Amino acid sequence: MCLVGSVAAMLPLVEILQPVPAPQSGVHFSFRDIAPTSGVQFVLRNSASPRKHQIETMISGVALFDYNNDGLLDIFFVNGAAIPSLEKEDPSFYNRLYRNNGDGTFTDVTAQAGVAGVGYSMGVAVGDYDNDGFADLYVTGVNHNQLLHNNGNGTFTDVTAQAGVSGVQPKYGKTWAMSAGWFDYNNDGKLDLLVINYVNWDPRNEPVCSVNQIPTYCSPDKYQGLPNMLYRNDGDGTFTNVSEQSGLGAHLGKGMGVAFADYDGDGYPDIFIANDTFRNFLFHNNRNGTFSEVGIVVGVAYNQDGKSIAGMGADFRDTGNDGHPDVFVTGMIHDTFPFYRNRGRFFEDVTSQSGIARASQRLTGWGNGIFDFDNDGYKDLFVACGSILDNSWEIDRLPAKLPNLLLRNTGGTFQDESVLSGVALRRAAMHRGVAFGDLNNDGRIDIVTVSLNDRPEILLNESTPSNHWLILQLEGGKSNRDGIGARIKIQPSIGPAQFNHVTSSVGLASSSDRRVHFGLGRANSVATVEIDWPSGTHQVLHSVASNQILHVKEP
Repeated sequence: MCLVGSVAAMLPLVEILQPVPAPQSGVHFSFRDIAPTSGVQFVLRNSASPRKHQIETMISGVALFDYNNDGLLDIFFVNGAAIPSLEKEDPSFYNRLYRNNGDGTFTDVTAQAGVAGVGYSMGVAVGDYDNDGFADLYVTGVNHNQLLHNNGNGTFTDVTAQAGVSGVQPKYGKTWAMSAGWFDYNNDGKLDLLVINYVNWDPRNEPVCSVNQIPTYCSPDKYQGLPNMLYRNDGDGTFTNVSEQSGLGAHLGKGMGVAFADYDGDGYPDIFIANDTFRNFLFHNNRNGTFSEVGIVVGVAYNQDGKSIAGMGADFRDTGNDGHPDVFVTGMIHDTFPFYRNRGRFFEDVTSQSGIARASQRLTGWGNGIFDFDNDGYKDLFVACGSILDNSWEIDRLPAKLPNLLLRNTGGTFQDESVLSGVALRRAAMHRGVAFGDLNNDGRIDIVTVSLNDRPEILLNESTPSNHWLILQLEGGKSNRDGIGARIKIQPSIGPAQFNHVTSSVGLASSSDRRVHFGLGRANSVATVEIDWPSGTHQVLHSVASNQILHVKEP
């Protein structure tokens, strides 16, 4: 049973602090795919063709968020369009919103919500940009971006034009936008929008690529990179493009995934961007409205061999319970999936010694996430896997469809437990985006994936029910209402302190539950919860009971 608490309702601490336990061994993850019985009929359509248009293999996004504030996470899927029109010519191309019924089933509410979308969509970002208490959607795409305002009555209104966030760049026109993310870069209490652009693609002069005379999707090397776009929230329903004055617009990349964290602990959010066949970016927030690109200086621009990879998904969280958020990136086969351990003000690539290189060297990964799936107090790694090429067997004798990857955090290293975690995780598909959140409010993080021309997977987490947990749902006052950017430290009654922060930007072109989850292992209470709000307010809660979703308001 899930208990929903408040700051005022704190239960006494019933355990004394004990020595730090090691992560549990001999206990495996367990996931069950409920998609076939869930009522979700969505299929991700990319309009695949023998011509191999570049956009066909890149479509990715999915979101988990509570659009109607009923306490249950709903699912939003982005979808493609017809080629060459790049428009949603029939309902099979609609983006889809499914309402969570609370019993393992979902109802399609796309039509009544007004979120079917326009154009060839790519990704989605969730955030309450006007602080009205209802989550809004920003949908990225090849030829259209959309800002959908949540009206609070189950419907959304397209406010893209009046808000000024159409994704049109002065030099390049409407750019191919891959991902987006909401964050408050200047800590003024209003969520700002970062749009991640991929490459300068035009179907009228698209290159033709092949291997051994077999048509393939082209390498990103065939295309020019693009600048990303930062929109500052003006607080009146409009945004100002501050890409140039912020310094972000000066950097051309081939952006895929974006993640936010305050990597140096100065109180302002920094930006990590995974680039495809180009060095990664880490933008340090200078706290004056500008950013400095420091990826090379701090050690996250290249992999352990000093090379750029086909960077795709990214997450940016503390995996070592040391208070420093680490960076985990996915890539192509033979890239391995780089893992950068945050050492304070620089990063160390520990992909090989952590065990991640061995587990990922024969895989291609897209969306990813860092979450504690077995509630043992140590965050694990998940990757949605699938080949870039739909005819890869024909070309390199490797399967196009791949199972997902799940790595257990063993306290410094990661162990591949994918094949031990249930048949659902072994299902091979052309996986792309993935979103994370607790769909049934049982304290365990569930997973929703999307795959090209296939149904989604809704992976219900049934791992280790005996472990305790705590979920924090923050509500900002002076800070943005979502609390995005708030940094949290907890001290369980047993085990080490843990750290996390509020964000919805996870993986690739997707958006996850902004509620902050902690696994507590054997600890049935938390001695202290410390919250550093974006406004600068420091809040401390004492003697917090475990196994509850705790709603915390900024004082």
